[in-house]
Amino acid sequence: MKINVFIVDDHYMVIEGIRSLLQNEPGIEWMGHATNAVSCLAFLQNQLPDVILMDISLPDKSGIDLCREVKEKYSSVFIIGLSTFNQKSFIQKMMEGGASGYVLKNASQQELLEAIETIARGRTYFSNETAQTLRKNMETEIILTRREKEVLGLIAEGMTNNEVAQKLFISITTVDTHRKNLLEKFKTKNTASLIHIATQMKII
Repeated sequence: MKINVFIVDDHYMVIEGIRSLLQNEPGIEWMGHATNAVSCLAFLQNQLPDVILMDISLPDKSGIDLCREVKEKYSSVFIIGLSTFNQKSFIQKMMEGGASGYVLKNASQQELLEAIETIARGRTYFSNETAQTLRKNMETEIILTRREKEVLGLIAEGMTNNEVAQKLFISITTVDTHRKNLLEKFKTKNTASLIHIATQMKII
């Protein structure tokens, strides 16, 4: 099965550069491109790619907002944030918007292919430089208690608050407090993003 790939970027040189890297790959089907949010949404009304490479800076709408809108309407589509910005705030906002990964525009062909293939399998991918940025920014900020690490590990296994409470012999209210503290410490707004970041940092 080929992975259908679509790109949203307002720079033709970027589009053509990525297309040239991917067009001869046997496992990739190039579906085309959009240069703004409006044309991207119009395309998605008729065809759904497996993976969208989405620039976070678009002329008519932030790629972060477009990512959130696309995921709300088409939850099966996987999105990779595509940017020149290797900053924690941009990376986290894309992940919170529903992206499955983040790749810099200077990524190699190997990194790009690895990102697409990893995300098409439902997993998370950060390019090497992006992962280093997350680790560097987070390691100095995050100190978890033993109990918070236990709760985080169980949440990552897919347990509900009730199941975590039963497993650790604590109240659901206590679990909820730990979960809120974890979201605050990782500076993220949802559990999926929390798990993504903690996994990349090798905390879980």
